[in-house]
Amino acid sequence: MLLAQARQDIVTFSRKLITDHLTVGTGGNISIYDPEKKMFAISPSGIDYFDMTAEDVVILDLEGRIVEGSRKPSSEVDLHRIFYQNREDICAVVHTHSTYCTVLATNHMDLPASSYLVAFAGRNVRCGDYAPFGTRDLAEKTFSAMEGRKAALMANHGLITGGTDIRDAYTVAQQIEFCAEVYVKALSIGKPVILSDEEMDRMIVRFGSYGQKKER
Repeated sequence: MLLAQARQDIVTFSRKLITDHLTVGTGGNISIYDPEKKMFAISPSGIDYFDMTAEDVVILDLEGRIVEGSRKPSSEVDLHRIFYQNREDICAVVHTHSTYCTVLATNHMDLPASSYLVAFAGRNVRCGDYAPFGTRDLAEKTFSAMEGRKAALMANHGLITGGTDIRDAYTVAQQIEFCAEVYVKALSIGKPVILSDEEMDRMIVRFGSYGQKKER
């Protein structure tokens, strides 16, 4: 079975989308890219995450052709594929329908540097222009919004994050949803104080060495 570990990781983290309240139903999707094989694994369309197995995960090449798998892949194949084609720093993509990110995206609002934790994604998180789900137009507008960032809001839709691996991408999704929740609640009682670009640049550098070193 091609990309066996990636397939199992997609099952594991897709279920976490539900248990961590980052989506509902079968909303959202996850993919993992293998730069050596130039293939990526992506969650299937419309299957309950707790019924999904590794065999249900679909393998595609960078042209979007199915290499292995009998299921229909997520409708957002292009949304994932565009990052693997153009961003060498991204080898995993997580798309969520998390509540507070979607609240901001519904208002076509960016998430500013209201917390130093926004630095998990960059100086801020931009909201891309609206486009229908499952379209190349959506992929291109989202890709543009995520330039120089590891996350973007998708207008009237949700959140997308990228990372060097699935754990990195998923951590960004969790942290940005937390920041969005705090920001929305802060707006309800006052005027949030926004950190400067200079401070966020310092935080981005510090986050680069945050946590334990990975074993090689």
